[in-house]
Amino acid sequence: MKNIIFIGMPGSGKSTLGVVLAKKLGYSFIDSDLVIQEKYGTTLERIIEKYGDDGFIKIENDVNCTINAEHAVIATGGSAVYGETAMEHFKDIGTVIYLEVDEIELEERVGSLKERGVVSNGKTTIDEIFEDRKNLYRKYADITLNLNGKSIRESVDDIYDNLINKDSNY
Repeated sequence: MKNIIFIGMPGSGKSTLGVVLAKKLGYSFIDSDLVIQEKYGTTLERIIEKYGDDGFIKIENDVNCTINAEHAVIATGGSAVYGETAMEHFKDIGTVIYLEVDEIELEERVGSLKERGVVSNGKTTIDEIFEDRKNLYRKYADITLNLNGKSIRESVDDIYDNLINKDSNY
């Protein structure tokens, strides 16, 4: 199964770049946040309010473990890296790419963390959340790409070039 799985902070471009890359490769596109929302019939924000961060992480891990696709670009939620079982599953079914964007650019892109449905684990700023997650992103990534200041086209070309250099079967 040749899938491409994007991990990274909210606002790093996982969904936007995922759609564009999927079109370029002729792959399908899956947004794991939307899969969760569809299964629970509500927004991520409401799921987090109801179950708390720990409950949401369990839900996210369980749902991500059920994603079995072939030739898909999968955009995960920013907190997917807290789910060890799901991340092992993703590594088994494809190439995991960490879309790295620095904190300053993330703050410009994200807006309200609460409205976005972001698991904060008690952290209150993007800097604190990023600090909490960045080692996990690096741990699970097969490829890490820094996308600071890059346009969508430049980012997709960078991702594509890295995939082709890693494995010409894409």
